Amino acid sequence: MTSLTDQAARGSGERQEFNEEQGRGSGWLFFAGTILGLAGIMRLLDSFWAFRYKGGLPADLHDGLLGSSLKHYAWLWLIVGIILLASSGLILIRSQFARWVGFIAATVGAVSAMAWMPYYPIWSMTYVGIAVLTFYALAAHGGREAT
Repeated sequence: MTSLTDQAARGSGERQEFNEEQGRGSGWLFFAGTILGLAGIMRLLDSFWAFRYKGGLPADLHDGLLGSSLKHYAWLWLIVGIILLASSGLILIRSQFARWVGFIAATVGAVSAMAWMPYYPIWSMTYVGIAVLTFYALAAHGGREAT
């Protein structure tokens, strides 16, 4: 029969071992994966809205990056949303390939947000901020573990 102190020592050792398995920066990687997933969902909602929108468009939309058709933006947002969701899943399973897909996805998300900067500056800057934090998480904590 083991004493309570032996059981407590084994219990705390198991918890330490569990934390070591996850590794340093696992919270940042979870953050990056989650944020990319949320950004992907937001982009998908943007694309669904743009496909269904029937109201008037801003007068200076013809000066936009993709012209005056809202459908062009809807297709761009749909593609970007799918890329962001795929990279989110890859980051959450922690494949090394996911790090590079995440870099590309964060860049695409930030650049695509720039197209709407004149019309919706707060949302655009929110997307850019998400991309910067994701880039940091992947750069600082997404590399291979030291052996």
